[in-house]
Amino acid sequence: MIFAPSVLPYLQPWPRPLLRHLLSEFWPNGCAASWRRLSTKGHAPQSVIGQDSAQVLGQSYPRDDFTNVTPKILEKVGRNLHNQSHHPLWLIKERIKAHFYSSYIGRSGNPLFSVHDNLSPVVTTEQNFDSLLIPPGHPSRKRGDNYYLNRTTMLRAHTSAHQTDLVRSGLDAFLLAGDVYRRDEIDASHYPVFHQMEGVRLFSNRQLFSRVQNGGELSLFERGGRRSPEKQETHTLEAVKLVEFDLKRTLTQLVSYLFGADLEIRWVDCYFPFTHPSFEMEVRFQGDWMEVLGCGVMEQELLNSAGAGDKLGWAFGLGLERLAMVLYSIPDIRLFWSQDERFLKQFRVQDIHQPVCFQTLSKYPPLHNDISFWLPNGKESEAGRESFTENDFYELVRSIGGDLVEKVSLVDNFTHPKTGRRSHCYRIIYRHMERTLTQQEVQRVHQQIEQAAESELGVQGRF
Repeated sequence: MIFAPSVLPYLQPWPRPLLRHLLSEFWPNGCAASWRRLSTKGHAPQSVIGQDSAQVLGQSYPRDDFTNVTPKILEKVGRNLHNQSHHPLWLIKERIKAHFYSSYIGRSGNPLFSVHDNLSPVVTTEQNFDSLLIPPGHPSRKRGDNYYLNRTTMLRAHTSAHQTDLVRSGLDAFLLAGDVYRRDEIDASHYPVFHQMEGVRLFSNRQLFSRVQNGGELSLFERGGRRSPEKQETHTLEAVKLVEFDLKRTLTQLVSYLFGADLEIRWVDCYFPFTHPSFEMEVRFQGDWMEVLGCGVMEQELLNSAGAGDKLGWAFGLGLERLAMVLYSIPDIRLFWSQDERFLKQFRVQDIHQPVCFQTLSKYPPLHNDISFWLPNGKESEAGRESFTENDFYELVRSIGGDLVEKVSLVDNFTHPKTGRRSHCYRIIYRHMERTLTQQEVQRVHQQIEQAAESELGVQGRF
């Protein structure tokens, strides 16, 4: 069997110097809910949480012991920043669409990739986890990391929740954009609601090997193979290396199209339950490496279950906020939710490709207050959940302080030498995006946080 000379380097294990050379030339998760589209006319129905049920986008979901979504989070559902014309997230989504539409054309002359950007964020736990081979008990399922409407329904934690349904519908190449929800730390680059764009491309045997000399003799699959760091047990090494090369080339070309060839990027090997091998792309931003996307060769079991077992494919998911922060020099993720005209008007451009460099609004002074408390005794509650997690505290702070809170940091973790009791001290930085805060109004918010921490989280204040 003979391969074209241009393909030979990619069929061998890639040493890191060779991988860096190649990248310089070429390129974190089926039911009716997944297909329920949001209305594009007028405002979305108001989402509220009641004593017995949560009303989200016109649908009612019964509450149970797993319900942890908050009114502050439900206020964001249906905002769809990525679909608001001339919002920075809309701009970068449209630029990504334009790149894929112009660079990848099907045999009929139409764009190869279809685009789906209006699917409901309410999904089942089966879609969000099981369909992606995320096993029961996996840390990513934890109640402390997600927003659950009840035990079986949640706000999606990633656009990948729709991946299996779209593949099952017969799509071989598609982009998917939407808002996703995760309980997380509080700082300038993390927010509990953000936006992702997902990409998937599948290859038949003919499509993958059509440009390889004697490609008709090659196969996507092999019997009796073994899983290794480089491939899955059912895939041939030749097929995986070609798919990996196409994936990294595609994403390198995308990032170069968005930011120019001078942007410094690097690839990091990683693990995702639904791809193998898997990678993360990081870019240099404000002196630090920032992850902007995860990707990999799709697990064959996922494709088999979606009715595409005769194909092999790649998938990626990227954060629109993080790309926009780099592209437009936006320093704080909270700004994306601002309705300040001074922010929004900077992105009303006639051409989506027109460069925009965000002009910082007047930076108002920060105020910081500390809060210390003893943690509850015992590791788990009666329901079998952890009695306290840092994400519980972050969520409480967000629900009370909202976007007044710029950052929360754990500054002291103390264990009493005699009693073994643990104490945490957090520093909360308050800063309004549009005006100067007074210490009096910050103190009122801070006192509410102190009171709620004791009553809702079971901690004992040291204030």
